Amino acid sequence: MNRLVTIFVAGFIALMLLSSTVFVVDQRRFAIVFALGEVREVIAEPGLHFKLPPPFQNVIYLDKRILTLDTPDADRFITAEKKNILVDAFVKWRIVEPRLYYVSFSGDERAAANRMSQIIKAALNDEITKRTVREVISGERGAVMAAVQNKVVAEAKQIGIGIVDVRLKRVDYIEQINASVYDRMRAERVRVANELRSTGSAESEQIRANADRQRTVILAEAFREAEKIKGEGDAKASAIYAGAFGKNPEFYKFYRSLEAYRASFKAHGDVMVIDANSEFFKYFKSPGSK
Repeated sequence: MNRLVTIFVAGFIALMLLSSTVFVVDQRRFAIVFALGEVREVIAEPGLHFKLPPPFQNVIYLDKRILTLDTPDADRFITAEKKNILVDAFVKWRIVEPRLYYVSFSGDERAAANRMSQIIKAALNDEITKRTVREVISGERGAVMAAVQNKVVAEAKQIGIGIVDVRLKRVDYIEQINASVYDRMRAERVRVANELRSTGSAESEQIRANADRQRTVILAEAFREAEKIKGEGDAKASAIYAGAFGKNPEFYKFYRSLEAYRASFKAHGDVMVIDANSEFFKYFKSPGSK
């Protein structure tokens, strides 16, 4: 019985020793093998590997995948115009030198993220302080990202990190500047609107004045033409009357007297005091009377 127990214990210990000498490297990770606290080997290929049991050798794993550094809050920077702006950026990075990375951060991913954040802020500050707000927001945004990425790549390489991409998610004014910018934009729009109204009013007055002048000219020309035609008609009528009545003057006198009678006795209530023997009543008398 004691012999069986001894065999069982010996087998269990052997199994434990064997399991402590075998480790598996995932395709998404690096494995660093330590021998008495010193880096012995870096394994990048996935598969089954062997090592000495602890405490002679130990293994830690580092993430091989692309990681993202994206801070929740935007950072404040000062432009060449001494204006404050908020910049929100993110970085895609990964471990390219596991040994150097471990020496720099002891495998602490949070410490690596903090260091990367400092590098990004320093690079952004160097580039933004050289440029105006307009250049950072729109004019040279691509140039800013390219310059920042070049600086970050150079510094990150020294700590075993490779930079995949650097992007500016948002570039904006701080709240106080936003308010002043909106006020300035509003004032500019009001000024443009007032200029348009003033220009429109001036053009309206000019159009109205031109229309009034053209109306006056047209009416004057029409009146002149009408008077001319009327004068020509009166002249023709007078010529016709003269030609017709010149052939018989006595008939002309009779016709004119009839028109005078018609005009004088038009209203029934009119009263006229005239000598019956006057020339006016000449044609009221019979041909034989005196």
